[in-house]
Amino acid sequence: MATGSVLAFWLVAVLLIAVPGADWAFTIGAGLRNRSMPAVGGLVLGYAGITLVVAAGVGALVAGSPAILTGLTAVGGVYLIVHGATTAAQPAALPTATDRPTRSAWGTVAQGIGVSGLNPKGLLVFLALLPQFTDPRGTWPIAWQLGVLGLTFVLTCAAFYLALGHLARTVLLARPAVARLTGRAAGLGMVAVGAGLLVERFG
Repeated sequence: MATGSVLAFWLVAVLLIAVPGADWAFTIGAGLRNRSMPAVGGLVLGYAGITLVVAAGVGALVAGSPAILTGLTAVGGVYLIVHGATTAAQPAALPTATDRPTRSAWGTVAQGIGVSGLNPKGLLVFLALLPQFTDPRGTWPIAWQLGVLGLTFVLTCAAFYLALGHLARTVLLARPAVARLTGRAAGLGMVAVGAGLLVERFG
């Protein structure tokens, strides 16, 4: 597979990841709870799952089936709304050395998988974007090329969101009031994204 194709895709991936959305909101909220690592791990696992789906050819089936896509959109939208509303209602307070975590690391991982893996827009972006950077005449099978591009996206996500979660925590460490406000804003952001999915699909 041509290195130039991977580099070109990586540049596009950086631009997509840098646009605030549900992933941003979830990462910032988790960062304020000192849960950046499991949160980003969950996001990465969700996108890795989408990569496998697309590379295996199942993604095209999902995209071509209005019923499946509608169901996926409904589940993803409702999930983001519920999780966002919970986050907004109970904004994170920055923990102290004596505080116990309110949520297990595995629970945060599961939420991250839900945020990225249940987002139909993520699947459609992969379906529309990845094939443009493959070479049907290349020596690598298309599935392998899609896998490499998906892995590039996943690794870029991991680096970006780990930095974002760390930044959210360190910048707001001495500002608990701002931290709570940011947590509420992050939750409302997820609600807005989830509602946007439902409106776009069913409105």
